[in-house]
Amino acid sequence: MPETLEFSVVVPMHNESGNAAGLISEIAAALDGRAYEMIMVDDASGDDTRAVLAGLKADYPTLRVLSHRRNAGQSRAIRSGIRAARGRIVGTLDGDGQNDPADLPDLYRTLTRADAPEKLAMVMGRRGSRKDTAWKRFGSKFANSIRRRLLRDDCDDSGCGIKVIKRDAYLSLPYFDHMHRYMPALVQAEGYEVEYMDVNHRERGSGTSNYTNFGRLWAALSDLRGVTWLIRRRRNPDGADEI
Repeated sequence: MPETLEFSVVVPMHNESGNAAGLISEIAAALDGRAYEMIMVDDASGDDTRAVLAGLKADYPTLRVLSHRRNAGQSRAIRSGIRAARGRIVGTLDGDGQNDPADLPDLYRTLTRADAPEKLAMVMGRRGSRKDTAWKRFGSKFANSIRRRLLRDDCDDSGCGIKVIKRDAYLSLPYFDHMHRYMPALVQAEGYEVEYMDVNHRERGSGTSNYTNFGRLWAALSDLRGVTWLIRRRRNPDGADEI
């Protein structure tokens, strides 16, 4: 593992043993030639995801595997991975194979470009053509419309799992369950800027989704009240200077 890493990629996984090997291979191919690491976080899967990930370490020197002792959810898995990350820039993507690792280099370049705004902290994917069922797309569109109206974060696809963020900016955000769905609003509330980029979206590789429309909606109704309150109560000093 290189001492100085450009990039850490964090992938939360829960019951994704059928997708693990292919996704890791794609990440390695997309980032070949870079100083990077990939951190797979097994969120106490009920299948053999942990064993599959452990078995792949011999083939991929850049692979690290974290395993939660008990299930804690996707946001906690992402947080565990980013806290363990060694790179200044962190990319995340879902463990189901629907996000395309080939988009990671473009997201990284956009965030780190020489003429990027000083406060740009995150570049988030936006799925132009989703490969989901019509019912799932409807549920997502409905939830996004409510979220945008309340949070005014200009994000029309908060459920897209692929994004690149500065690690220190992420660690400055408040943690709560499902926070990964409110990242643009939370990043902006902390005084940073967010940009969006169209990305590829694919069919799920194998297995079944860990979410349902009704499950998302029930959580969203509670979360939105909390996030709205949290943002209203934050006060941003726009940095601090030592004198």
